[in-house]
Amino acid sequence: MSDQRNLIIAIALSLAILLGFQFFVEAPQQEAREKSMQQQAQSQASQTGQSADGAITPGIPSTAAGESAAPGLIPGATTGQGAADAASRAAALKLSPRIPVNGSRLGGTIALKGARIDDLTMLDYKETIEDNSPAVTLLSPHRAPNPYYGQFGWVALDGLQVPDGDTVWRADHASLHPSRPLTLSWDNPDGVRFIQVIEIDDNFMLTITQRVENNSRQAVSTHPYGRIVRTDTPNTLGFYILHEGPIGVFNDTLKEVDYDDLVEGPADITNSVGGWIGITDKYWLTALIPDQKSGYIGAFRYSQPNKKDTYQADFMAQAPQVIAPGATAQATSHFFAGAKEVHLLDSYEEKMGIARFDLAVDFGWFYFLTKPLFFVLDYFFKMLGNFGLAILLLTVCVKAIFFPLANKSYKAMSKMKALQPEMTKLRERHGDDRQKMNQEMMALYKREKVNPASGCLPVVVQIPVFFALYKVMFVTIEMRHQPFFGWIHDLSAPDPMFILTLFDMVPWDIPKFLMIGIWPIFMGASMYFQQLLNPQPADPVQAKIFLFMPLFFTFLLGSFPAGLVIYWTWNNVLSVTQQYLIMKRMGVPIRPK
Repeated sequence: MSDQRNLIIAIALSLAILLGFQFFVEAPQQEAREKSMQQQAQSQASQTGQSADGAITPGIPSTAAGESAAPGLIPGATTGQGAADAASRAAALKLSPRIPVNGSRLGGTIALKGARIDDLTMLDYKETIEDNSPAVTLLSPHRAPNPYYGQFGWVALDGLQVPDGDTVWRADHASLHPSRPLTLSWDNPDGVRFIQVIEIDDNFMLTITQRVENNSRQAVSTHPYGRIVRTDTPNTLGFYILHEGPIGVFNDTLKEVDYDDLVEGPADITNSVGGWIGITDKYWLTALIPDQKSGYIGAFRYSQPNKKDTYQADFMAQAPQVIAPGATAQATSHFFAGAKEVHLLDSYEEKMGIARFDLAVDFGWFYFLTKPLFFVLDYFFKMLGNFGLAILLLTVCVKAIFFPLANKSYKAMSKMKALQPEMTKLRERHGDDRQKMNQEMMALYKREKVNPASGCLPVVVQIPVFFALYKVMFVTIEMRHQPFFGWIHDLSAPDPMFILTLFDMVPWDIPKFLMIGIWPIFMGASMYFQQLLNPQPADPVQAKIFLFMPLFFTFLLGSFPAGLVIYWTWNNVLSVTQQYLIMKRMGVPIRPK
């Protein structure tokens, strides 16, 4: 009885921990993380120059206390604190003259003051599934709520005057369009002209050509750079299976940096040839892509000007451009700002030679399984027109692949179930002598040629498939806002028809772990029926505990994406059907007396 009591206590504690994790642990931890990041106020002390907007120029040393900050000012910065932050995004947009962006999938504006790419909206993605939902806004200007922008410029050498945040550039056209590039230009007092040619494709990629025309009487030197600046720590899901934050590929190696790790500093600086650097959300990405054949210095940085967390991903060319009088130098790089569509990222990687650009989608350790699984699922979706049906068909295919293994296993389990009356007798005969009872059971298994562990094999083999499918549904944007049938309007979100709210007829708040929808209950029921077909433990207490597991998994999967719950339910239904037919064919009673 001591072993039974310990087993019951262990399972009860596990259930309490899992059900209470989100309610008692996850929420407080998230709050603590945000509070900690707000309280930490530090700036980088190495190879940085900081401006009023918190951005940092690659390669510019920080100024010592009491020194003038003028040498450290960066393009895109403004001198001094200035007016209070704009009350709204619309007000912030009015602080600079702007050029409209009329892309096929990107809309917005580019600020002529500072040449910031700071107002981009993804036209074919909505915030929610509601018909009147606004499009997703990705980038926002300085002094707007949650500023987030990209910018390209030059680090000055030998006292060269370069464009800064107060610079108002001249534009050669009234808008940016995929069929027509936009050229921005500015001349310094010495006759050096700085030019940025911005092109946009039919998706989310911008090409920036930085050109310097030296019309002065002496040679000049510069380091072209690009940077992404994000102010205020964004809300993240906090899931260990998904990275959100600074990300990049350097020398063919993926690097992921958490926001809180960057806060603790110092700056994360890497020399590389090829690759990319940026900031990722669950579905969206901003990334700088330097010349893939030239060396550059990539860095992730953190600062806290005006008590606002500011994160930066930047690159700077390793070798300076030395431009003789009358000569011209240029550098071409790219800026991605949009949705992490798998096929699109793959096409950019192939056509533009961007090293490992597909790793922007967090397919995880099971990449070799997760990404092929996505392609199969996506193929079925294009064939059937519904991701839910694609999941059902994929489940059938997985069952077909493992059919020989499962068939052998279910036969062994059926034999085990047929032996249950004999096992009960052995327990009654040797109940007080556990060692003798186990010896007799092993002899029974050997005599009847039954392997008690064989029934676990199909489950163990399918665990990587289940986890890979979970990753696909959780991290790929292709699943976002995809409907099934009935009340499931988004397969990437949990089932919204909560039982405890009487299917939304009773408007009252319930803890997250009690938000159990209809499909999780279907899943629990299918799991219960499957357990009825399986051999029951000889110990009646253990048998009751195992019958309790479907309820455990019902609560556990209540917050999982509906698509995953549908997969598990359908998989259980197929397994029950297969096992039932085998048992009928072998003459094994479903519920032996």
